[in-house]
Amino acid sequence: MERRTHTAVLAAASLLLAAGCSSGGAAPHGAGTSSAPAKSAASPGASPSSEAPPAKGSVKVTATLVTGLKSPWGVAVLPGGDLLVGSRDTGKIVRVSAKNGKITELGSVPGVDPGGEGGLLGIAVSPSFGADHQVYAYFTTASDNRIARMVYDEKRPPGNQLGAPDTLFKGIPKGEIHNGGRIAFGPDKMLYAGTGETGDKGLAQDKKSPAGKILRMTPDGEPVHGNPAADSVVYDYGHRNVQGLAWDADDRLWASEFGQDTWDELNLIEPGRNYGWPEAEGKAKGAAAGSGFVDPVEEWRPAVASPSGIAYAKGSIWMASLRGERLWRIPLNGTKPVAAPQAFLQGTYGRLRTVVAAGDGTLWLVTSNTDGRGTPHKGDDRILRLKVS
Repeated sequence: MERRTHTAVLAAASLLLAAGCSSGGAAPHGAGTSSAPAKSAASPGASPSSEAPPAKGSVKVTATLVTGLKSPWGVAVLPGGDLLVGSRDTGKIVRVSAKNGKITELGSVPGVDPGGEGGLLGIAVSPSFGADHQVYAYFTTASDNRIARMVYDEKRPPGNQLGAPDTLFKGIPKGEIHNGGRIAFGPDKMLYAGTGETGDKGLAQDKKSPAGKILRMTPDGEPVHGNPAADSVVYDYGHRNVQGLAWDADDRLWASEFGQDTWDELNLIEPGRNYGWPEAEGKAKGAAAGSGFVDPVEEWRPAVASPSGIAYAKGSIWMASLRGERLWRIPLNGTKPVAAPQAFLQGTYGRLRTVVAAGDGTLWLVTSNTDGRGTPHKGDDRILRLKVS
């Protein structure tokens, strides 16, 4: 595994770190109308929020922004509100107008090698996008998963608006399954990436491997001062397949994760901690018995979840589910749920891949019925706008 400037030395992590695959079809669809670590990691036991959300919430689909997307996966919100959407299987990135759903093709990411659960996965925009116009992508190649960035020049002709990729981090193991792929910039302006163990369970506990981890790096792909181990981007370990990353109002990091046959998970992420896979799955992993594994905050049977992207809005984590074909709401008071998770849109739009906060208390929700595991209906795949509480 290498970074852009020199070979990554993850062996240091072994010395210094602290000791469902989704399936199923879609139901009939509805239609709408047109530097230091983040505070989340440092203070997981922070006091409850002064205003907790109500136990019961609501979801209303207010519009269908766009239809006809093919294998959408990663989504990033541009300054001004428009969306960048990546296609897992074609490697293309398009811009979708938040006002009218107009699609403009930026171009294709070179080197994407789709197959199984791999391809063009997460995308993100630089925290200084207004100055550098950088778009980041996590994608599968013929040999690995990697992260690269490209300059986006919207003045160039459509289809030719992406510059040559600058590879920041490579050597993340790839597989037919469990490639992880979600990337996001945190409140600390560092880049976080969720990875999978590619079906090789031992990689999740191997601190020298970036697989089955959450990684934290600078925008240039280098380890961040304050990471658990020197000269390593590994932030935590013991994950099966991280699919969603989001920060709450107090900058705590949350992550969703595919379980195997028993429990899917929503985890509160703490640097250097071990989340148990493959030794344990779900709650009561043994933390109370001294195993050192971190229990999830919530868990679900894979049939009702198989979670993908997550977002934070209105005091709750919102979790898109693939096999479960529903949107879960997890209301939080600090680090604790206010009430049991609440499900919305069950079976209405099929498989749900990505959910993104729009910045005004609403959400964008992306379906995933053209990924080879769903049953596409007319108009798939689509982006929905949701009003939530």
